Amino acid sequence: MGVIYNPFSLEGKTILVTGASSGIGRTTAIECSKLGAKVIITARNEERLKETISGMEGGGHSYIVADLSTEEDINQLVEQLPVIDGCVNNAGYNIMQLVQFIKYKSIEDIMNVNLFAPIYLTHSLVKKKKINKESSIVFTSSISGKGVCSLGNSLYSATKGGLSAFMKNAALDLASKKIRCNAVLPGMVETPLKAGKSTITEEQWEANRQLYPLKRFGLPEDVAYAIIYLLSDASVWVTGTELIIDGGRSLK
Repeated sequence: MGVIYNPFSLEGKTILVTGASSGIGRTTAIECSKLGAKVIITARNEERLKETISGMEGGGHSYIVADLSTEEDINQLVEQLPVIDGCVNNAGYNIMQLVQFIKYKSIEDIMNVNLFAPIYLTHSLVKKKKINKESSIVFTSSISGKGVCSLGNSLYSATKGGLSAFMKNAALDLASKKIRCNAVLPGMVETPLKAGKSTITEEQWEANRQLYPLKRFGLPEDVAYAIIYLLSDASVWVTGTELIIDGGRSLK
């Protein structure tokens, strides 16, 4: 029996996934392993990283515990890495605060994780020559950064808008190295990040769900499959692109 052709194969690629202890990051790491990649995952919680590793297929996977909100941990992470073929800048979180209640510490904290960390990690991978030419860098942004607004979401939206803007400029800067940069922009996804918004009632969630033409929130797999496309050679002529994955929400 011949080899099955798969343009989305990640065989022979080493992929770094940040924020891989749960949600989109965990699912992306597991799906990458199924397609043949050797995956390196990172997050702050070692036990949850081990859980992610236990769900992966194949061998050669590893994890590195790191707090990407600090320059020191990013530097140490990059030093420990082999040369990689792809990076998924996925780590992020949300703070729901109305503008009149925003605190400076809240701005600093969310900017460090959602914006500063992926920018500095991308810089460090290139500067330290830890990412191959003809590689792919994928950023997990959000439709919140594209003008889909909701109450209390201004800080998160600002970080994701900034991340998408950085991605586009990085795509131009790194094109000479044949390093592609793209972003996925999910709508609401059923992850622990959503579950953590306990101030929102089930009735409010249902009203939000009805704003989606496909009448459901996304699943981590919906986003992971798009990330895999951007990591694979199937997207070798794609760079600087924002791939919206939102069940039609941004059409309204």
